[in-house]
Amino acid sequence: MTEHDDTAEQAGPPFPMPTAPLEPLPENWERALVIAAHPDDVEYGAAAAIARWTGQGKQVVYCMVTSGEAGIDTMPPEQTGPLREKEERDSAAVVGVDEVEFLGYPDGVIEYGLPLRRDVARVIRRHRPDIVITGNFHETFGGVMLNQADHIAVGKAVLDGARDAGNRWVFTELLDEGLEPWNKVRAIWAAGSPEAAHGVDITDTFELGVRSLEAHAGYLGALPGHPEPAEFLGMFARQAGPRLGVECASVFEVYPLMLY
Repeated sequence: MTEHDDTAEQAGPPFPMPTAPLEPLPENWERALVIAAHPDDVEYGAAAAIARWTGQGKQVVYCMVTSGEAGIDTMPPEQTGPLREKEERDSAAVVGVDEVEFLGYPDGVIEYGLPLRRDVARVIRRHRPDIVITGNFHETFGGVMLNQADHIAVGKAVLDGARDAGNRWVFTELLDEGLEPWNKVRAIWAAGSPEAAHGVDITDTFELGVRSLEAHAGYLGALPGHPEPAEFLGMFARQAGPRLGVECASVFEVYPLMLY
């Protein structure tokens, strides 16, 4: 839930919640790259998992495709963008992430296509991650609750760009930039997907996830009726937890690119 989404005003989950058991995500990796459409996308469920992983000594980098400048109706984009970039950096720091990049695509009107695939491949070649994390890019969040267009475009570009990153003969201009192919991304993990079959225990880092969302104070304050972050995140984390046999969990859909 982000960008112009009013579902927070509802008392319970605004879409059907799965109940099937979850498999634990593997944690035998060292570097992850998170590619999301907007500042705050990571904080709606995945940030607590990232806090767990940085606490294990793993390296995580954030890449935001936009600066979220179209996300506050009462503030012009030239003011909103810098505010939301700062809030995202502050939010990332809460969960142990000290590197946040912004690609500068226009908020709300991202188009899937070759330029976006190229930029995804470029950032993957630069950071050389084991795991790439994005958000739900299905048409809905489950049932008929529609997803947002930027999320869909970015997620699809991540799927393709991760493979493009490993192909020397796709986007050969990246070779001219000194970026050699990187074909060692093990998997793409889509956080919050309604098709998720994997999860991670966030019981011990749930509060850090809450604080990371609270760092978006300017943005959240401009959303009428948004519930308290602890209430909203807890609703989903506590529903997912028993599926993994724990108190609180984050869910991910796994797209393997290599055998673990």
